[in-house]
Amino acid sequence: MKLTGRTVEKGIVNGVAVVSRKPISPLGGIDPKTGIITQQDSDIKGQCVSGKILVFPFGKGSTVGSYVLYQMKKEGTAPKAILNDECETIVATGAILSAIPCVDKIDTSKINSGDVLEVNADAGEVIRK
Repeated sequence: MKLTGRTVEKGIVNGVAVVSRKPISPLGGIDPKTGIITQQDSDIKGQCVSGKILVFPFGKGSTVGSYVLYQMKKEGTAPKAILNDECETIVATGAILSAIPCVDKIDTSKINSGDVLEVNADAGEVIRK
């Protein structure tokens, strides 16, 4: 399977997907020191996104969420890449500030947790291996 979308932040990585079917709020929804999802209404609450490909439809919440992603990068707990249906400004800014490869305009419903993915954000491509 190959999905093509829009590059938000460049980079090429391989990794295992952690998929939320619900929006994520980085501020208050992810512990930046551990990379664990803490958002109460999340369908992946308790899972660690550190070193994984984080897949979710779109972000929500405060603009401070951008800095949560930046803090995760500095702490070494950031995801390898972020994939969205629609990358709004909170997630886009965080990905760009943190140099986390990010692609949007893809159908995230075609990706499942545990899928091994190659993300070529330079080309806006996601390939399931």
